Amino acid sequence: MNATHNPDLKSWVESANDPASDFPIQNLPFGVFRRKGSSELPRGGVAIGDQVLDLAALGIKTGPTLNDLAAAGRPAWRGLRKRLSKLLSVKGYRKKDAKYLVPMKKAELFLPVAVGDYSDFYAGIHHAMSIGRMLRPDNPLLPNYKWLPIGYHGRASSVVVSGTPVTRPNGQTKSAEETQPSFGPSKRLDYEVELGFVIGPGNALGRPIGIDDAEKHIFGVVLLNDWSARDLQTWEYQPLGPFLAKSFATTISPWIVTLEALEPFRCPAFERAADDPPPVPYLFSAKDRQAGGFAIRLEMHLATQAMKKNKSPAARLSTGSSRDAYWTAAQMVAHQSSNGCNLRPGDLLGSGTLSGPAPENAGSMMELTLGGKKPLPLAGGETRGFLADGDEVTQRGRCEREGAVAIGFGEAAGVIRPAR
Repeated sequence: MNATHNPDLKSWVESANDPASDFPIQNLPFGVFRRKGSSELPRGGVAIGDQVLDLAALGIKTGPTLNDLAAAGRPAWRGLRKRLSKLLSVKGYRKKDAKYLVPMKKAELFLPVAVGDYSDFYAGIHHAMSIGRMLRPDNPLLPNYKWLPIGYHGRASSVVVSGTPVTRPNGQTKSAEETQPSFGPSKRLDYEVELGFVIGPGNALGRPIGIDDAEKHIFGVVLLNDWSARDLQTWEYQPLGPFLAKSFATTISPWIVTLEALEPFRCPAFERAADDPPPVPYLFSAKDRQAGGFAIRLEMHLATQAMKKNKSPAARLSTGSSRDAYWTAAQMVAHQSSNGCNLRPGDLLGSGTLSGPAPENAGSMMELTLGGKKPLPLAGGETRGFLADGDEVTQRGRCEREGAVAIGFGEAAGVIRPAR
């Protein structure tokens, strides 16, 4: 850590000094924005309190994506963070810099990077166990789970920024009682609480990334909700895995929280059971085992149409932690590239659903309602087995530790629209 993490550091942007803010001066996440209602081109900015600082304040012109900044690498990111920290600190105040601030409520936010490829992993062991028990009660984890980070190739074109409505997907479904499938809207629409790791510098085709170098290739972290149509998934997933059940939308938060901002919140990798196999050599690093995890609290909230009409607060459905990922971000990068696969700036790696050991830590409705068999009671007498049209789900993330200033991720939210 360095001076940018100093808990005594204050900003001349007063809202950044509020302990409840997601974006104190110790955070400084990157995003892409423009003023609402304007015709100006989207450009890079930094969240500070309830404001967005235009990177033009430092003479930096990113264009409509942060891919070039992601590609610049750790020394460039670290230097930029120090410059931003100095500019935004109380001691660095210059009256002329205030013109580069745009109130968050007056800013339109975009995808921070052009996502070229998207892979989604299955690193949450408690989620894997819960889903496995529903499908294979006697053998919930498949034999390969504890040997390698399982993943699949997602659909980059349908990655959307927070606030983008999600249309209920159509697809084929077939129950055990039916003799043939039918086509129509999904009836078992779900969310998944995840993190997304945004790739920075890539690797050449055919050149794997070693685990000790893996974090050098991670620009930062976003919240990620991998929307899932469970009934479509049940019918289609064998033998090649998820397809239409996942490709209709994946929501991410607009702010990329850098690994440097997360330094105070590092933690050991998931503690494996004594009889678990040790990671094979290309997935093992003593440093990664000691501090390759991140302690990020993750919450999912639900607001129904009736709740909004009655001005009732959203219901918090779950609270979990990224501590419960069996595989670290470095292991995911090392494994993805181990066959020579070339990662590129702006690529996105999803963690998989990050559920915890207790029922209230479940990161999907599939788990919370036992596949819809035990619907959740909500305010006003409503219940939910899965998501209904008009429902809005909002994912939030926050890091807190004694001796450090708490930081957050903003939110990843989406409203369900009826199927077309």
